[in-house]
Amino acid sequence: MGADEDLERRILAMLDARARTSTICPSDVAREAAPEDWRPLMEPVRRAARRLVDRGEVEITQQGDVVDLATATGPIRIRRI
Repeated sequence: MGADEDLERRILAMLDARARTSTICPSDVAREAAPEDWRPLMEPVRRAARRLVDRGEVEITQQGDVVDLATATGPIRIRRI
């Protein structure tokens, strides 16, 4: 499994472990994947989330509202559709 697929799997697994309406932060995924050096994974996690959005598996939110990750600035959250 490649790194991209691993991040996608981690996102989905973390969401599956929470209530259906719960969200996760990209940093949650990055910290799980590389606890000692997670910051470089932030953009790869966002890209993995974007692929999952494109496949209709998750949506990206800011302050509870669904946003387009391509234009979102600042902190985001990921949740299952």
